[in-house]
Amino acid sequence: MAFHASERREEEAKPVAVPESKGGLLGSGLSEWYALPIGIAAAVPIIQFDWYVINEETQLAAVFIAFCVTLYTQAGDAIYKALDQNAQTLLKDHTEAEEKVIAALEEKLHFLKANQNMVNDFQAINALRENAYNNLNAAGIVKPKHDFKAQVERVLQMIAVEEANVTEKTKVTLMSEATAAVTAEFTSSKAMKKAALDSAIATIEGSTGKKEDPVQAAFVKFFKEKAAEAAKTSGDAEEKAQREALIAKINGVAKGEKFFFEFDDKGVPKMIV
Repeated sequence: MAFHASERREEEAKPVAVPESKGGLLGSGLSEWYALPIGIAAAVPIIQFDWYVINEETQLAAVFIAFCVTLYTQAGDAIYKALDQNAQTLLKDHTEAEEKVIAALEEKLHFLKANQNMVNDFQAINALRENAYNNLNAAGIVKPKHDFKAQVERVLQMIAVEEANVTEKTKVTLMSEATAAVTAEFTSSKAMKKAALDSAIATIEGSTGKKEDPVQAAFVKFFKEKAAEAAKTSGDAEEKAQREALIAKINGVAKGEKFFFEFDDKGVPKMIV
């Protein structure tokens, strides 16, 4: 059908009736084998009257046609199978390549579908990150105060422990001195030995009455004399030495644990940050 720029006419759109072929010899319906006797019968007068001259070209054409017929009949199937095998191999390779390409495209499509919410995911991540930074900033404001409070509590605890140690050490020292002094006094005085013995016997017999225990009286006397002696002396040197030792200990801990403050020689805290 010819090409037209305008719309197709109705008669062109109608199907064209094709006459049905009967097949056979020249469409007559006769078998093709009738061509052989007809050809022989027609060839005799044609050659006899030199209507067709058989020369070298005719012989060459006959040989070529014979070769083509022989090749088609004898080796046609082999050639067809070889070409068809090659075509099948090419088709198989092409199909495998197409399947790989299709699989890769499907995988890419699946990946793109899985990541189609990537923008929302990143927005959610950024929101979480911003919230975390805000929490860290808020914690950064509170943390120094919390650390400072913990450091002050640590120093107060150290001072309390040190005072308890000094008090306990003083008690032990006084008791040791009192015991040594009373023992020496009773060892050197026979009267006190006799009084202590009589008091022990009376205690055992249960007839102590209102008599004072000489051992207890000796300890009380020692502590009174020790108190009077302590009242006469200021004790500033010893107290100063204890305070300096405590300040050095606290400053050592503060420097090692990076406290926000330290103590000067007078025991006054000073901020260092």
